[in-house]
Amino acid sequence: MRTTLLMIMAGGWMVAAADYAPRTPHTPRLAASPARPPTPRVAATGRIEGTVEISSVLSARRPRFRIYGDPGPGGTPPSRANLDTLAELHNVVIYVQSDRAHPLAGAAAATTDAPAHNAMAQQDEQFVPHVLPIVRGSTVEFPNEDDVYHNVFSLSGAKTFDLGRYPRGESRSVTFNKSGTVQVFCHIHSDMSGVILVLDNPFFATPEPTGRFVIDGLPPGDYAIVGWHERIKPVVQHVQVTASGTSRVDFNIPLPAAAQGTNHP
Repeated sequence: MRTTLLMIMAGGWMVAAADYAPRTPHTPRLAASPARPPTPRVAATGRIEGTVEISSVLSARRPRFRIYGDPGPGGTPPSRANLDTLAELHNVVIYVQSDRAHPLAGAAAATTDAPAHNAMAQQDEQFVPHVLPIVRGSTVEFPNEDDVYHNVFSLSGAKTFDLGRYPRGESRSVTFNKSGTVQVFCHIHSDMSGVILVLDNPFFATPEPTGRFVIDGLPPGDYAIVGWHERIKPVVQHVQVTASGTSRVDFNIPLPAAAQGTNHP
């Protein structure tokens, strides 16, 4: 709206008249919102599932004496019954191999959240679990849940360590930065042993009591998949994974026959 002022001569005063526009409050111009980056598409992945069958019972040969055992608790190995094929399923690991064609590094980063808690406890003078698969770079706790001292150590090429003696209620930890098989023992109880399988990617599984396993989140491609047990040469098969598909692979793990009079921890 414009207003007109008139020039008026009165009593020696002159008032100039002019057109003017009333001033309006200044409204700052809003900055344009930055464009949001496009949401990255999550590539469709596939899965591998199948079953594991143990063809015979395995009983590991273990010394039945203790070189460093003192009289009293812990002086002699605990009595253990022979384990059947179902129990041996817990010592099988099914994993997908990484190679130059399928390094799986990016896929592993996309599917892995916070690092999982890994522990190999000392219970009833055994390492529990006996076999522990982990991803390279993981840390494993070794809590002592027995009433006797333990001294956990390994001389394996993938990792060498000695945690020293420590009592019930205490725990020591080790970080594993190199892939491979790590044999774990106790200086005090020579019949105790465990295995840590350090893998390059998180695409692995331990069979359920029914023998079923599932490995999910794999990018499409052709892969080598391995059935591992500490007492045999790894069983390798090849599988093609398709986007949003399920590929079937079954394993028969041919373990040696049980040795008479021996026990497996």
